Amino acid sequence: MNHVRAVLFDFGGVLAEEGFSNGLNAIAAEQRLPADNITEEGMRAVYDSGYVTGVGSEADFWSMLRKRTGMSGDDRELKARMFDGFIMRPWMLELVSRLRAQGYTVGILSDQTDWLDELDAKFHFYRYFDRIYNSYYLGKGKRDPSHFIDVAVDLGLPPANVLFVDDSADNVARAKAAGMQAIVYVDNERFVQALEDTLAQSVRA
Repeated sequence: MNHVRAVLFDFGGVLAEEGFSNGLNAIAAEQRLPADNITEEGMRAVYDSGYVTGVGSEADFWSMLRKRTGMSGDDRELKARMFDGFIMRPWMLELVSRLRAQGYTVGILSDQTDWLDELDAKFHFYRYFDRIYNSYYLGKGKRDPSHFIDVAVDLGLPPANVLFVDDSADNVARAKAAGMQAIVYVDNERFVQALEDTLAQSVRA
């Protein structure tokens, strides 16, 4: 039975504006660097440095990204510029609160590193959620399909009873391959409709 009992949300690009790409693009523009692949370079560096899974440090990440892109600036300045790009979406937190009130387990499933803790210290969003799954502490990211299985096991649910929301089609595809239900977040209107449809079908299942 595919009745949804838990809903998990990505952070950047879903619960908040995607500060990682927004910040990198802003830095590229300010430093007159090629912006066509800056986000891809950033994603590669955060994984290759081991920072996303807690194996490497933030300093390792910035050092690698500077070498690969020609970016300048110290770690603190660059991170502050990145954090400017993360803007919470209040309507998403309101929706999370409604789901929680309806009895769903709600959680964050993020590859945001320990930055997620710092962003929570700024925006105080953890209190809206029952579970926080952060690759930095779990040693696995969403590029590893087994990560989704691990999360379902921790929830005590079959993957089919978990709904995952991410703005990355690749992450959604991996979640589905692991047996979860999943939605690609494109914009608020389409997401809300897709969520309503999925939950309605789930109740009828």
